[in-house]
Amino acid sequence: MTKISPLLERALETLQIEIAGLEGLIKRLDSEFEEAVNLLFACGGKVILAGMGKSGLIAQKIAATLTSTGTPALFLHAGESTHGD
Repeated sequence: MTKISPLLERALETLQIEIAGLEGLIKRLDSEFEEAVNLLFACGGKVILAGMGKSGLIAQKIAATLTSTGTPALFLHAGESTHGD
């Protein structure tokens, strides 16, 4: 039996965690996901994503991805959205 290195063992553990996460996501996809996608496709203007902290970073990434794939989008920081001048 070949002993695997700690590095390879950790990589395999990480992949198992990622697989479990994807399997959980598969179970959660339903008609609400489809409805959200259809709303985005039907959007006649810009998609505005808001957030702060980690959700803000994710919203920035989604806005960039939408823009680069042809759907105009922008990110609005939730804390600054109501701040004014």
